[in-house]
Amino acid sequence: MNASVSAQLATAESIPARRSAQPLPRPSVLRQRLPLTPALTERIRADRAAIRAVLDGRDPRLLVVVGPCSLHDPDSALDYTARLAELAPQVDDRLLLVMRAYVEKPRTTVGWKGLVYDPHLDGSGDMAEGLRLSRRLMLDILELGLPLASELLQPLAASYFDDLLGWAAIGARTSESQIHREMVSGLDLPVGFKNGTDGSLGIACDAMRSAAHAHRHFGIDELGHPALLQTRGNPDTHLVLRGGHGGPNHDAASVAGARQALERQGIAARIMVDCSHANSGKDPLRQPAVLDDVLAQRLAGDTSLRGVMLESHLFDGCQPLSGELRYGVSITDGCLGWSATERMLLDAARRLRA
Repeated sequence: MNASVSAQLATAESIPARRSAQPLPRPSVLRQRLPLTPALTERIRADRAAIRAVLDGRDPRLLVVVGPCSLHDPDSALDYTARLAELAPQVDDRLLLVMRAYVEKPRTTVGWKGLVYDPHLDGSGDMAEGLRLSRRLMLDILELGLPLASELLQPLAASYFDDLLGWAAIGARTSESQIHREMVSGLDLPVGFKNGTDGSLGIACDAMRSAAHAHRHFGIDELGHPALLQTRGNPDTHLVLRGGHGGPNHDAASVAGARQALERQGIAARIMVDCSHANSGKDPLRQPAVLDDVLAQRLAGDTSLRGVMLESHLFDGCQPLSGELRYGVSITDGCLGWSATERMLLDAARRLRA
């Protein structure tokens, strides 16, 4: 080896590595350690069928995905779920309630990324424990009797949880991603694609058309090995309107425009309104007003509106991830408290009966 090559190798070895690697449990291993019972497996299959029926218009109920912006405390999450499960039979003739159980959170720059990434809430990044705790919590939520919903953000993480879900979302930042569209094409559950953060619908429409097709793509198998994955396509996708930089898009004119955009591209007009984010002006206390508008449109005959999303926790608002945390208060986006949520859902069921 000549002196020049030796000098280059020595220099390379002295440069600190920009990344390191730590093994995580394989999806198949975590599923074996925290398995679904046969009864829960059958329940999830029935949950998915019920959600499909609502989205297809075969069931006239309104799909309601409701719960905390993100789960950070198992105790408060289960407390909330128990209350929602108690409410569900009182409204299930008109509303199909699905528990929102988000364990990943997209960040515009940096911040807490969710229970999977930082379960101890201290920046330690114990993802192995995050995966275990998240799956354990989801199983406990399912045991309380509600269907489960989550956002699938990191495709490599999806196989740790997708067997538990009745419904999933692809967020505004990732609806344009080819990788996420390929992932959805292989999922056996209904999935909602959100419109872009700028409010445009084209990205979500393209995503639904792509996800409906078969794909061959890179991925990992259940043993965690790199694999060529082949998917058959997912026909059970729909549009989620979440507003954009220009303002809300839950009003009748915006919904009509979305319906026409879907029909022009030959996509079934199945629309869900996210009552939070830009549709509420990021004010969680305005979510009931958005829901009121959606209900008014439904009662006026707009059958394309099949569902809503609501960010709700035990108490109003949100709190910074610092110091002593208040129980039942979101550490990500602000939420509507339980008391107002319960009144809102009871009133929605009453109006739809009338």
